[in-house]
Amino acid sequence: MAEWIEPGKKAPAFSVRATDGSLVRLSSFKGKAVVLYFYPKDDTPGCTREACAFRDRLKEIEDLGAVVLGVSADSVEKHVKFTEKYSLTFPLLADTEHEIAEKYGAWREKNMYGKVSMGIQRSTFIIDGDGKVAKLWKRVSVDGHDQQVIDFLQEMSS
Repeated sequence: MAEWIEPGKKAPAFSVRATDGSLVRLSSFKGKAVVLYFYPKDDTPGCTREACAFRDRLKEIEDLGAVVLGVSADSVEKHVKFTEKYSLTFPLLADTEHEIAEKYGAWREKNMYGKVSMGIQRSTFIIDGDGKVAKLWKRVSVDGHDQQVIDFLQEMSS
């Protein structure tokens, strides 16, 4: 289990398929802030609320010079269904081998009702335009998280 990539550290590079089939590289967002959020699974209650909150506030986030990328271990096909069902307007990245989650420290041991397994811990990184982690939320509580992200992006841009 990798350590979290803490603020001030260089964000690990990645190149992975997105919902539209394109290859998304972190390096292609140089100069922009990136809201990179990790979530456990498409179309589950918490993950749906989180994705829809980012969808609903995407214009505000983009107006602050940032892009949103959602990451889970689901396949591109599952991401496409999730995106279509909820009209999501930002890319979801298919980290099926959990390589990105491991690089960032979001692939963690989870204990659900006494059953221990490995999975993605809901977390969000804000990466600045120079490719450094500016902010990390390790255990995201979905409700109100979109506002926390916007508040931080506003601080960054002022």
